[in-house]
Amino acid sequence: MIHSAKSGHPGGCLSCVEIMSVLYNKIMFVPNTWKSSPDFEHRDRFILSKGHASATLYSILARKGFFPVDELMTFRKLGSRLQGHPSSRTGLQGVEVSTGSLGQGLSMAVGVALALRLNNLNAKVYTLLGDGEMQEGSVWEALMSASHKKLDNLVAIIDKNRLQIDGETKYVKTVDPLDSKLSSFGWHVEEVDGHDCVELEKVLLSAKDFNGPFAVIANTVKGKGVSFMENNAGWHGKAPNDDELQIALEELNAKKDR
Repeated sequence: MIHSAKSGHPGGCLSCVEIMSVLYNKIMFVPNTWKSSPDFEHRDRFILSKGHASATLYSILARKGFFPVDELMTFRKLGSRLQGHPSSRTGLQGVEVSTGSLGQGLSMAVGVALALRLNNLNAKVYTLLGDGEMQEGSVWEALMSASHKKLDNLVAIIDKNRLQIDGETKYVKTVDPLDSKLSSFGWHVEEVDGHDCVELEKVLLSAKDFNGPFAVIANTVKGKGVSFMENNAGWHGKAPNDDELQIALEELNAKKDR
């Protein structure tokens, strides 16, 4: 998709594939019949705070039946519903809110979680943030609000790949020790291997019945699965050329076959 568009963010998309696959295939209730479903109001909500990873979200939504898989190749094209950052204004089923301006997704998730509580709807809100995004002040305001309101229907997952557009997060502005900081803001915190689907499923299932806001620090690798992209900040927002695409697909398919 990113190769076809000649634009996108492969590094951060590949670091969150397992997280989002587990969410949509094992954890969340999200009817693919969308608004025509009688259980529509009771659906779990997902907010992609790190909106530049939209290609991963679209890929999963298409394979879950929200729209035709063929439409994926319109990614970032003029007039496409699959814009570079998810937009709720394009009529795309499965996109709850427009995201991509980093630092705002968790605040929106807090608001949605409060609304679900007020409407007595037994549903969860899941939001995925980047670790570079944790440098935003608005994130910490939202963290305080969630713990103050004792939101037991909110789960925040941090895709901790340790890289952002300008390099390593620890040199740009460190967010560590992230676990103790989140705990001090009143959140229950679990840390997992963000590429281990079994581990992810286990911790996210435990979040379903937890009495309070729940944070998962998912340790990941930027560009996971593609040798020349892994742990390389240069692939934050860069499309592969024809030769690089071929190598990447061969490597990913080899890993899938194993």
